[in-house]
Amino acid sequence: MAILITGAAGFIGSHLAEELITRGEHVAGVDNLSTGSKKNLSRMMDHPHFDFIEGDISNPSLMDELISSCDTLYHLAASVGVKLVTEKPASSLVNNMNGIGLLLELSKKYKVKLFFASSSEVYGKANGGFLCEGDDLRLGPPSVLRWGYGCSKAMAEYLALSYYKQYGLSVTIGRFFNICGPRQIGDYGMVMPRFVASALKGEPITVFGDGRQVRSFTSVTDAVHAVIGLMNTPGTEGEVFNVGNTGHITIGELAEMVKEMAGSSSSIDYIPYTEAYNTDFEDMMYRVPDISKIKAATGFRPQVNLETIVASVIEYWKGSDSGCRVQGSPDSR
Repeated sequence: MAILITGAAGFIGSHLAEELITRGEHVAGVDNLSTGSKKNLSRMMDHPHFDFIEGDISNPSLMDELISSCDTLYHLAASVGVKLVTEKPASSLVNNMNGIGLLLELSKKYKVKLFFASSSEVYGKANGGFLCEGDDLRLGPPSVLRWGYGCSKAMAEYLALSYYKQYGLSVTIGRFFNICGPRQIGDYGMVMPRFVASALKGEPITVFGDGRQVRSFTSVTDAVHAVIGLMNTPGTEGEVFNVGNTGHITIGELAEMVKEMAGSSSSIDYIPYTEAYNTDFEDMMYRVPDISKIKAATGFRPQVNLETIVASVIEYWKGSDSGCRVQGSPDSR
């Protein structure tokens, strides 16, 4: 089987490529390196079953060539993180929307199985309870650009499911809940590497808001296994699945955990959203998945707990020379 991954040089994409190659698959990865890095692919670059193509998924001729040569497509390329979307809303949202249309059309043309990586951001203003795939979406007004990311992912889901219903395209959607692990950086707002990098440097660990936001965190290893399981399981086509972990914690508690596990002397500073962003920024207070649907379909059960995730990120940043360079957001994709 020939497999194509968009966003292959990114955090999740590189882990997915590595796992598929370990399983004996032939993988091609495409990435424009706008947020990804070839460093993430260093273990695979010389592998005979891996090919890397530096290019953009909005290039019709390139994508036609690549998709015509594959059986399965994992679409992970996107503008990621609330911080990036709030700082560069126009380019980020255009990028997210433009790519999916071309890939759906080419997948239909060549009858390629497609996985689309969506986000828990589509749930919007949830205040409690486990979030289920059939729940109504409660996004905020267009005047608050923070909601644009979730809206772009929701529209991509609508479009992908339309291709399934109208054309019979084999497409499966996974909504990621805060995927974390080695290789993730804090540049685009991901909270885990941002907290860890600050703790290891002895710098203040900054928590935006009051720290009572509830989140769940998922190991990238678990996420990759979940996604591959979905694509290898008949009957998942035309469906949306939460990909996450039901364990949950407040952001304030996470900061305390990271500080303790890193043996850090850092202070934990609480910064109002109005200082971190702007006066019209809004956040969701609760985001924890119901994963009963993916369990029933594939038998998926998360294997990695939060303490192990934090420990793996600490070890990664201890050996990293890149550091987290910018302030982040209260949560990750």
